[in-house]
Amino acid sequence: MQMARLLGLCAWARKSVRMASSRMTRRDPLTNKVALVTASTDGIGFAIARRLAQDRAHVVVSSRKQQNVDQAVATLQGEGLSVTGTVCHVGKAEDRERLVAMTLDINVKAPALMTKAVVPEMEKRGGGSVVIVSSIAAFSPSPGFSPYNVSKTALLGLNNTLAIELAPRNIRVNCLHLDLSRLASAGCSGWTRKKRKA
Repeated sequence: MQMARLLGLCAWARKSVRMASSRMTRRDPLTNKVALVTASTDGIGFAIARRLAQDRAHVVVSSRKQQNVDQAVATLQGEGLSVTGTVCHVGKAEDRERLVAMTLDINVKAPALMTKAVVPEMEKRGGGSVVIVSSIAAFSPSPGFSPYNVSKTALLGLNNTLAIELAPRNIRVNCLHLDLSRLASAGCSGWTRKKRKA
């Protein structure tokens, strides 16, 4: 009897979360916003781009190959989503320079500025939660990925600082550390689970 009651409570909780999520989506919090998602033509990056576009952001996807960009854009636009794309190939000097600047701007500067922008609104509501997406590269840098490694290490420092500074305002700050070897999109960099084990 108690097990049935517990299962019923779990089912009710899942339904409540889905309903709350649906209500959040209907408010269209990302309308008139632009989201630039790097490495976003497959895997987790593509899923993030799709979700942001479903939440009414205009999304810019990127990849090193034009065909991947075109395919991702066509797929998402075919779903009625507002999406454009750009190529960023690390084998080209001008793209590399742009990518290093963009990597630091997007991975470090953008989260800091975005957090600064949303904190006043969170304070008005009595608190909130910030989730920063980093990588295990913050703890264990990979050779050949210096700008990425540095930016993810900087995010860890940003997370730790913001967590201490914002805790008194009832704002949680947490950091996710993704493992490149588990991402489908990591294959384009040559960083695969098979190579990592070797």
